[in-house]
Amino acid sequence: MEQKGILIVISGFSGAGKGTLVKALLQKYDTYGLSISMTTRQPRAGEMDGREYFFVSKEKFEQVIAENGLVEYACYCDNYYGTPREYVEKQLAAGKNVILEIEIQGALKIKERFPESLLIFITPPNGDELKRRLEGRGTEDAEVIAKRLARAEEESEGIEAYDYIVINDDLEECVEEVHRLVDAARRVPIRRKELIREIREDLKKFKKGAN
Repeated sequence: MEQKGILIVISGFSGAGKGTLVKALLQKYDTYGLSISMTTRQPRAGEMDGREYFFVSKEKFEQVIAENGLVEYACYCDNYYGTPREYVEKQLAAGKNVILEIEIQGALKIKERFPESLLIFITPPNGDELKRRLEGRGTEDAEVIAKRLARAEEESEGIEAYDYIVINDDLEECVEEVHRLVDAARRVPIRRKELIREIREDLKKFKKGAN
């Protein structure tokens, strides 16, 4: 029996390397599907519409909200981010484990609406390394970096809501650890309701035969 895919939320501080981790996971294993988020922020150098994000105007984003076309959405550093609903539902039904790379506000909304989702928080080994990575990207000025570090301090208060926390120090090890966690999570009874139902149906015939 083909198992329905599970919804995986991967979050982390800006600069934790979660985007690189997700790309490596998708390249190594074909059991995952990535949900591309919609955002009102401007593309960074090298980013393409429909690949990293769907880049839209604030007006367009608010129209999609009104049409109930998002699984979740949140405002982060003055920009909207959200998860388109249709793609997620199709991939889960096809048995794919769908990865949502979203920030903590959206992650908690997902957990409320989809209790069976798996939440994983990615972090560098320490705060100094986070600052070094943000500065090393060279994509934002000092003011934006300061905002991201201030936001990271706020986000650190919500880490306990996640199922797992994974340190991204060595990328290959991080990829393998996340994959092992997902594989184990697929076997948790709450995510195998259909299998449990079929087993119970099968066992009922023995009960009837014993009467």
